[in-house]
Amino acid sequence: MPAESAAPSEPAVLAAERAHLAESRAALRRMREHAASLSADVAADWVSKQFLESLLDQRVEALADHPDTPLFFGRMDRAGAAGPDLPAVMYVGRRHVHDGDEGRPLVLDWRAPVSRAFYQAGPADPMGWRLRRRFGFRAGELTAFEDEPLDGGDIGPSRILTEEIERPRTGPMRDIVATIQPEQDVIVRADLPRSVCVQGAPGTGKTAVGLHRAAYLLFTHRERLSRSGVLIVGPNRAFLAYISAVLPALGEVRVEQATIDDLLGPPLRDEPADVAALKGDARMADVLRRALWLHVRKPEEGLVVTRGAARYRLADHEIREIAAALRGTTRYGSGRAAFAQRLAHQILVRMERRGEAPDDRVQDQVARSGPVKQVLDAVWPKVSAEQVLHRLLSDADLLRGAAKGVLDEDEQAALRPSRPARSHRSAAWTAADRALLDELNDLIERTTSLGHLVVDEAQDLSAMQLRALGRRCATGSATVLGDLAQGTTAWSARTWKEVLAHLGQDGEVTELTLGFRVPGTVLDFAARLLPHVAPGLERPRSLRPGAGALTVRRVPGLAAATVEAARAALARPGSVGLIVPDARAGEHAAALETAGLEHEVLGPESAGTGRLLVIPATLAKGLEYDHVIVAEPAAIAAAEARGLARLYVVLTRAVTTLTVLHEDDLPAELAEPVP
Repeated sequence: MPAESAAPSEPAVLAAERAHLAESRAALRRMREHAASLSADVAADWVSKQFLESLLDQRVEALADHPDTPLFFGRMDRAGAAGPDLPAVMYVGRRHVHDGDEGRPLVLDWRAPVSRAFYQAGPADPMGWRLRRRFGFRAGELTAFEDEPLDGGDIGPSRILTEEIERPRTGPMRDIVATIQPEQDVIVRADLPRSVCVQGAPGTGKTAVGLHRAAYLLFTHRERLSRSGVLIVGPNRAFLAYISAVLPALGEVRVEQATIDDLLGPPLRDEPADVAALKGDARMADVLRRALWLHVRKPEEGLVVTRGAARYRLADHEIREIAAALRGTTRYGSGRAAFAQRLAHQILVRMERRGEAPDDRVQDQVARSGPVKQVLDAVWPKVSAEQVLHRLLSDADLLRGAAKGVLDEDEQAALRPSRPARSHRSAAWTAADRALLDELNDLIERTTSLGHLVVDEAQDLSAMQLRALGRRCATGSATVLGDLAQGTTAWSARTWKEVLAHLGQDGEVTELTLGFRVPGTVLDFAARLLPHVAPGLERPRSLRPGAGALTVRRVPGLAAATVEAARAALARPGSVGLIVPDARAGEHAAALETAGLEHEVLGPESAGTGRLLVIPATLAKGLEYDHVIVAEPAAIAAAEARGLARLYVVLTRAVTTLTVLHEDDLPAELAEPVP
């Protein structure tokens, strides 16, 4: 066990640490006041002033003190004498705080290189430190401390660490900066050029690890990433609302968050899952590329350009050779511009042969002339992604030519809608279509790349959606997060190797199997489904035994039973999630309303703010609640093709207790004994 301080000295130690906390808070307040006093009037021009004002506003926001959030959570005491760059005592916290007068560091940012020892040091490798101290807080007040000697002996479980992990939660996700484990810290501190893929079982903290890696990279590569940007991509708006508080709590306020629909455009209609899966297949990239370049046609006549009394000609075969040399070697849009310039250049060659001396201005004039534009539109027409996709899906001949040797006749027939839109302007695009449009847009004009991309629940993205995200980190790197066992779409990935390949990234795959959040009994119960949804994965383990955490009960009346279970859960600390089949969310909400229990129904745009939430099963992914009640597992499993994977997700949302209520038989796979 970590060594507790002796009773006589404990009050004195607590008093000293509380004094340091008060000093640090006062210093942070002065830092913020100083930042707020700075003026952007020194800027040389209006644009520079606006930019500087934005930077100063962000600096002030980043220095905000949150009274309920401790400024530091740990301390390290050095072994031996300290050097000029090696403090004797180091306090580790969420952000850097220094004394304004002396510049003396009062709290070191957890992301600083020296702070790595707080997470990695141990008796086997103390890394130059002799003692690690963890602090316990309640409502922002320092209430306890716990010392772990690093100069020999075993370090047992930390009571403060365990209490922080198990602390009841309400509202958005909290940061885990005080509880990062060594294997998580290695992922968080991976170098920027490295793409990292994390296969994480429920409760292993993979989402939090990804967010903390974004914060670490922004700290370590501030200047570079402030130019190129960092983007967090989540499965839905409710998930993004749930994680929204993590990075601001760490002082990072300039990170964009989006869903795949935000990036590619919202779907305007649904379509059968098999058709969506076909459109999401990576083979569609070849079909789209061919369809686009089939718009480049052979010239039917030559080019004649008149300059004054002179006429200059290009034969049709010469035009064909110019187009053929460019075709497929560049993006369609830039190729079209280059085609016009090369036609103009050949005209200038003919002018020079007649003794003229044209310059670049003349070439640009010729490239914009009517005859060249006429040939350009006939041979290399200007097209939009929407025009190409609409024609591809509605023109059987074009689809046949583009899909030859790639898609069979049945697949081609499945792609063609029974009642196609009259034009690309009236087309109601689906989610799968949006990824195809993004692919075409990139074939026409290059997509801008970010510095770093964090993708959560990546196993649920189609190959074409992954390609769209890959284009957005083509010159950067990515952190890919997910769990193959929680894949619930018709196109869910089977291996992380294929996910990384579609993203265009060479990354290492790290598997996290040790859970810190989900109780062991709950995890073991849900793991009965693993052989059926992801047989290749290792069974997850939990640090928390979870005795008494699981209740599975058959009930005669489901609605009444869920009301009573919710009432009982509300009597305990923490959040309560009632997860139900999507089709029955209204029924359960009505039962809670009748019983007088205040609640919210989780929607796709919000994480909810109340203690009791009714959660449609399809929105549960990525969320956690202290107490989870699952109503009718069989109905959840039967609602979709990969319903057992959905049920695995639902059963692993609990942090403290899981209550499973059912009228119908449990799914046979769930009723099986644990191997």
